Amino acid sequence: MAVTMNDVARAAGVSLKTVSNVINNYEFIRPATKQRVLDAIDELGYETNLTARSLRSGKTSMLGLVLADLNIPYYAELASDVMKAAWQRGYRVLVEQSGNEASHERAALQGQFRSLTDGLLFIPLALDADQIIESAGKKPLVLLGEFVQDPRLDMVLIRNLDAAAAVTTHLLSAGRRRLAVLGAHDGDTTGTGGLRLTGYKAALAAAGVEYDPALVVPCDWRRDGGAEAIGRLLDSGVDFDAVFGLNDAVALGALHALLVRGMKVPEEIAVAGFDDIDEARFSSPSLTTVAPGRTEIAERAVELLIERIEGKGSAVEQPEAAFSLRVRQSAP
Repeated sequence: MAVTMNDVARAAGVSLKTVSNVINNYEFIRPATKQRVLDAIDELGYETNLTARSLRSGKTSMLGLVLADLNIPYYAELASDVMKAAWQRGYRVLVEQSGNEASHERAALQGQFRSLTDGLLFIPLALDADQIIESAGKKPLVLLGEFVQDPRLDMVLIRNLDAAAAVTTHLLSAGRRRLAVLGAHDGDTTGTGGLRLTGYKAALAAAGVEYDPALVVPCDWRRDGGAEAIGRLLDSGVDFDAVFGLNDAVALGALHALLVRGMKVPEEIAVAGFDDIDEARFSSPSLTTVAPGRTEIAERAVELLIERIEGKGSAVEQPEAAFSLRVRQSAP
């Protein structure tokens, strides 16, 4: 027999109206009461009729999250944080992978996926700001990441430049002077990679260390990309005593390749990353990295999107999350 709202009300010890208010995400419900109802819904497996409710209210209580690829650890962990933040506010999350394809990003902005949600959290990598605004329609939209930055769009940002400078300064303070950067392109100044490279350069300049473009090695932001980049760097004969991977997957791939090639980490070469994914704590040696404030990013983005869904606020907001440096064995 299907579970009803009456069953939920009895299990939570509240009225049928209170259950309805929680399901429809009404304000002015005590947090403890709301949590009891949500726990009862979860325990009993109650499923609301989303189609009928959407027709009545014009809302689905669903948020969309569009990102490149869940195989990228940072994105997978960010998605988990977004889901937790949304659930606490009475929303569920639908996730779509774009594969860095402009057609897939545009479809998520315009197609059936968009119609199933009340608002969208979007990490664009292929579309520019004008294309996003042209395709987004009237439903609320909040961007994550820095590939697109535009004063017309709500977004939650990582302090990429400052955080990359902090990692670089930490490596320099340990006596390293030849710091290889994996995952950047020399001359890039925009987007996540460009900002992190700019932070690296700024820290070198502040320490009086000359920038050497031979130490900037482009690669895909995956483990195999980092491993392949380190192989090329070692084979080139370029001298280096530290590695800064522009994300943890790159850094972990580089760490593995260095150990396979018989290099001692950190005695000969220090390694640092960016993102503080769970795997960073458990690598051997454990990985020094930047924690970019992922939980704060998820919570603030969900909060901002729901504010827009509920018609609150009008001025564009672009808050930045706080970061911290996690010093571990790979670069003490």
